[in-house]
Amino acid sequence: MKPEFTAGLSAELEEQTTEEQGVRHLGTGVRSVYSTPAMIAMMERTSIHLVRPYLEEGEGSVGTRVNISHIAATPIGMKVRVRSTVKEINGRRITFAVEAYNEKEKIGEGTHERAIINIKKFSEKS
Repeated sequence: MKPEFTAGLSAELEEQTTEEQGVRHLGTGVRSVYSTPAMIAMMERTSIHLVRPYLEEGEGSVGTRVNISHIAATPIGMKVRVRSTVKEINGRRITFAVEAYNEKEKIGEGTHERAIINIKKFSEKS
C-alpha cells in the first residue's frame, strides 16, 4: 500500500439503474426497484475504485465485511450515486464509510471493510 493512502480520502461513482438490478426477479410482486444486493455491489465497486490507485505491484484487495442499511427505495431508471470514504486503516484492513443516494434522497449507508492481499499468495491458496 502506498503511503499516501490515508483516512479521509474518498471517491464517488454514479450509474443509471437497470432492470437487472431490480427486485422483480425475487417474486415480491412489487414494481421493480433497485435491490439491496445491487446497492451493496456498487458500494464495494466504489471502494475498490478508491483503493486501486494506491496498491503496490502485486497487491489486490478483497471484501471482508459489510454492514449496510438500505433506507429508501429507488425506482428502476433513476440514477444512483455512491460515495466511499476511508474511515480507518488498521494494518492491511481498511474500513470505508459508504453512502448511496438516488436523484432525490439518501438510500443507503454503512461500512465496508476490505483487506489488502498479495495476489500471488492468495491465488496459491485457492
